[in-house]
Amino acid sequence: MSVSLPGSVFKLESALKAVFSRLLEESQNPRARIVVAAQEISFEVPTGELYRVMRQLRDEPIFLFDSLVDITAVDYLDMKKTPRFAVVYHLLSLTCNHRLRVRVFPEDESSLTVPSMVALWPSANWMEREAFDMFGIIFEGHPDLRRLLTDYGFQGHPLRKDFPLSGEKEKRYDEEKRAWVEVPVTVEPRENVRRVFHSPGFADHTPQSPSVLVVK
Repeated sequence: MSVSLPGSVFKLESALKAVFSRLLEESQNPRARIVVAAQEISFEVPTGELYRVMRQLRDEPIFLFDSLVDITAVDYLDMKKTPRFAVVYHLLSLTCNHRLRVRVFPEDESSLTVPSMVALWPSANWMEREAFDMFGIIFEGHPDLRRLLTDYGFQGHPLRKDFPLSGEKEKRYDEEKRAWVEVPVTVEPRENVRRVFHSPGFADHTPQSPSVLVVK
């Protein structure tokens, strides 16, 4: 996401520092900080302050973030970061014409709980359900936190880095039992390497020397 003008980034950064100066200066939590990179601005907020901050971002006349564009999560398993997970919110102000990324790091990996934003932006409803389904994030206060994309009784969270690419279980119809059964996956792991084979004369693009590109 990018802000339309570099001046907008500077103006928004200054406003964040002014409105949330106490949080940024006095907080014992190192997660309270503003990060500006590539003309994009991110606001990292402690979990306990998230709902209050988001409400101010929506209601303060200097911000007026009236649109919650997206909610997602990031698994930093490969980077060995602590905490491992982040919940990311993308906000848009149609009135002020600026954008903001808000990021929060749930400290407790066993619960991964953050407050729900449905009361502030109703559009958060299905986005929080998706993040719960794919990453296992618990949105406290959500009116109907159920899985959204996976099947009933699905185990695990597919977008976590430690979830196997082929899954863990599969469902099939058992002719003998005349019922659907759940069994361990029978898909054999495959080497995820792209192979490209060129026919002779591939580099010669003249009509007399046609070429074939085969991708397996």
